[in-house]
Amino acid sequence: MSRIQNILEKAERDGGVLRMRSLTESALAFETPTPAPPEVFDEPVIVEPSVAPARVVRDTQLDPHLIAALEPGATAAEQYRALRTRLTHDHQGSVGVVLVTSPGRREGKTLTAANLALTMAQDFQRRICIVDADLRHSRLQTLFGLTDGPGLADVLTGGASLSDALIQLEDLQITMLPAGRASAHPAELLGSTAMRQTIETLRSQFDRVIIDAPPTGPLADIGILAPLVDRVVLVVRAGVTTKPAIHDAVSAIDAKQLLGIVLNDATG
Repeated sequence: MSRIQNILEKAERDGGVLRMRSLTESALAFETPTPAPPEVFDEPVIVEPSVAPARVVRDTQLDPHLIAALEPGATAAEQYRALRTRLTHDHQGSVGVVLVTSPGRREGKTLTAANLALTMAQDFQRRICIVDADLRHSRLQTLFGLTDGPGLADVLTGGASLSDALIQLEDLQITMLPAGRASAHPAELLGSTAMRQTIETLRSQFDRVIIDAPPTGPLADIGILAPLVDRVVLVVRAGVTTKPAIHDAVSAIDAKQLLGIVLNDATG
């Protein structure tokens, strides 16, 4: 039986029980699909000159679930380092932009994206940017204790420059592009030429870009974002995410892009 099948069954087990444990009590499981040759694109990409964050912040009040920064010796923090290693040793070519999603809400994708980015930033001389592309239900700014300001939505509508929207978290050696002002048409913004240009600019400026994306269903956001990234990580929660929801999410992601599945709250 494949490990993905094991994950599906474990995630569905006790699916009626909605009690969620803290992420610090979670065990994460990974499954990597069979690698496929990378696609080659001949289209030239034009990127902006070097972009320096306009805002530099220090000593923010981090959410206690950001264990990669607050409890680097914890078991769950080690699991995030294992995921970082998977990305580092990925054999499908260069992995510069990684999208993190889930079948639905409240399954741990934002915490996974944040902790993965923090873990990558702990690598010496690695430039890491995390992007909040969940324009409907953004959480990254709150997790990192940041105040309101311009973000991705403002960049895409022309209300702010990318430099103005980027925030450098100096203590954590990480740069964030928050979601910014709420938009009535998030799908249109994510599918815009400005979004593609923004991602390509970030790709040229950072060693890794982690995108906290919306869930895979029922909206079209993932189908819009997936062509812009190199790899996709799917986050599910044991006892909460149903097997059909996982199957639907996997079907919505190109098999060549799916790095694997992160299983939250697994007991073993």
